[in-house]
Amino acid sequence: MSNEEKSRKGYQWRFFRSGGFDQVRIETADDLRHLGELDQKLWSVLACPTSGLEFDSRSLQLLDSDGDGRIRVPEIVAAAQWVCTVLKDPEVLFRGVDGLPLAAIDATHPEGARLLATAKKVLDYVGKPDADAIGVADLADSALLFAPEHFNGDGIVPAELTADAGLARAIGLIIDGFGAAEDRSGKPGVDLDRVSAFFAAAQAVSDWHAQAEADAATVLPLGEGTAAAAAVFDAVRDKVEDFFTRCRLAAFDERAATALNPADTTYAGLAAQALGAETEGVAALPLALVGAGRGLPLGAGLNPAWEGRIAALRDEVVRPILGERAELSHAEWQDLATRFAAYRAWLANKPANPLAAMDRAELRALLDGGTRAALEALIQQDLGAETAAEQVDALERLTRYNRDLVKLLRNFVTLSDFYGRHEKAIFQAGTLYLDQRSCELCLRVADMGRHAALAPLSGTYLVYCECARQGEAPMTIVAAMTGGDADEMMVPGRNGVFYDRQGRDWNASVVKVVEAPISVRQAFWSPYKRIGRMIGDQIQKFAAARDKAVDAKAAAGVAEAGAKVEAPAAAPAAPPAPFDIAKFAGIFAAIGLALGALGTALAAVVSGFLSLPAWQMPLVIVGIVLLISGPSMLLAWLKLRQRNLGPLLDANGWAVNTRARINIPFGGALTGVAALPPGASRSMSDPYAEKQTPWGTWLFLLIVVVIAVVLWRQGFLDRFLA
Repeated sequence: MSNEEKSRKGYQWRFFRSGGFDQVRIETADDLRHLGELDQKLWSVLACPTSGLEFDSRSLQLLDSDGDGRIRVPEIVAAAQWVCTVLKDPEVLFRGVDGLPLAAIDATHPEGARLLATAKKVLDYVGKPDADAIGVADLADSALLFAPEHFNGDGIVPAELTADAGLARAIGLIIDGFGAAEDRSGKPGVDLDRVSAFFAAAQAVSDWHAQAEADAATVLPLGEGTAAAAAVFDAVRDKVEDFFTRCRLAAFDERAATALNPADTTYAGLAAQALGAETEGVAALPLALVGAGRGLPLGAGLNPAWEGRIAALRDEVVRPILGERAELSHAEWQDLATRFAAYRAWLANKPANPLAAMDRAELRALLDGGTRAALEALIQQDLGAETAAEQVDALERLTRYNRDLVKLLRNFVTLSDFYGRHEKAIFQAGTLYLDQRSCELCLRVADMGRHAALAPLSGTYLVYCECARQGEAPMTIVAAMTGGDADEMMVPGRNGVFYDRQGRDWNASVVKVVEAPISVRQAFWSPYKRIGRMIGDQIQKFAAARDKAVDAKAAAGVAEAGAKVEAPAAAPAAPPAPFDIAKFAGIFAAIGLALGALGTALAAVVSGFLSLPAWQMPLVIVGIVLLISGPSMLLAWLKLRQRNLGPLLDANGWAVNTRARINIPFGGALTGVAALPPGASRSMSDPYAEKQTPWGTWLFLLIVVVIAVVLWRQGFLDRFLA
């Protein structure tokens, strides 16, 4: 059966009319239980973003089950069905307050029973064991809910969770070597992955030590002292190799011995210095005198700079392996090098993990003492805790749904918060005060370019503003102007003040305007304002042209006068032409004819108007006014009836499913225009008012006299004076 058939044959929905479309009533627990049966074509919204809304962001994240940053119909339906399952009576959700009564949780349902047990444990942790309700604030402090001494179900075990000093020591070693996982208490701890990695690394190091122990005579010729002896051997290795190589060259060619030993000039250079065993020149000399077949002396006859290191070689390497020696032959030196080769190969295979330097005995005690099994058991115990992390999350979801779900439904399934005007809708960011008006329909804008491309389809006069506040990141808003006029709107630079939903004030600067009709009243005056602007522009152009002509004429006169001063005397100018009185009379006759024609036309209009019955005269005046303002008013009225909220929200990522109109009465309620409060008194005396001049009165009287004379000359007043 389709959703439409279920809606028709099943649950009886109730609708109300607002915003020019039918909206379903969500007022009872049964409405929630059957929400999934409501045909999606009757939902006001099909999707909305989880950001940029005046709504708790954590509640939106919990509703967004797939984490894509958008709330869709299936997620709303799933949330409604879930709360109806775990609550005895979902009617408590319509209170819209923070605080879910424990008695409202259905303990007969398995999940409800777990939630109730978790709620009681949480209240005990936060110091409210006798409370009969739990709210969002009770779940806010994770340090209280998840103390390190309590199992919390996240599978992370801090050292404080165990009283066993050995386990606590092992947890510390794991954290030191493989880092910490943060427990919900905020303390560092270990999880199953880190425990497994630690013991795998410990086993690798133990196996590496076992290789040396299996062939100790070869790998560790000096046992535990092999590492120290190898370090002593390596400290003199290059210098000893240098000595024996020189001796072999001397054996190859007797002439080389003299060249390979220090020359007299070398000693002469050293003689001029203050010498010591650490002098660089001394240390650069061979270990001993070079000669064919000579051995390395281990006592007397050594270079003073190397005596200490060779003595350490004798005592820690030669004597323990070869016995007492006064000198070391080349063959014996090669034997020692061979003995340390196996050690170096074993050392090169040392596991590259944080436990390689750990004491071998402690490492094997951890491996053999059941520590791993104890840690894994502790982790499993934590995962099975009564206040498991997922149970606390579910309880948080329930408390937030109790407070916020119905409010979201009134901005998603319906738009009743927006049209009801009892409180602002979740997409209304605040109020903009600008140009003696307050704009209530203000939305946050993340991408002004994208928003400005779609929002004009709303048919609304829009003002985009950049808002700034000290200590806060700047933001962009768009405000819908649905009252007053826009004659003084300037872009950019017009400034106002924006108050967000928390009551904080922001400096608002207009950056873009999308023009559209604001009101029928504005449309009535717009033709006259346009005519006035046109006349004003023409007067300004005429005045500018005359001013320019005067300047040009004055400049030409000055130039002509200068030319006359500098030029030689010219011939006498021709005498001026005599005054032509006939031509002058013709000009006046033409002007008289023009005035007469104008007067005749005016007289015809006035006479026709005066010939009408008195009751028709106001109708004629109204007709003239409508002829001028009517088209503009009609066009504005039609456009104002088409204003639509949908494009404004769609431009912000919503999926509005209906034509949510902003008609003329509702639009007027969204923008407040400055007006004196009821009962206020006002003084009309203005000490800085412009001085009144009589020219306007005289001009009006002159026009009246001219009209009267014209009417008298035409004989229209005879019937009134006879």
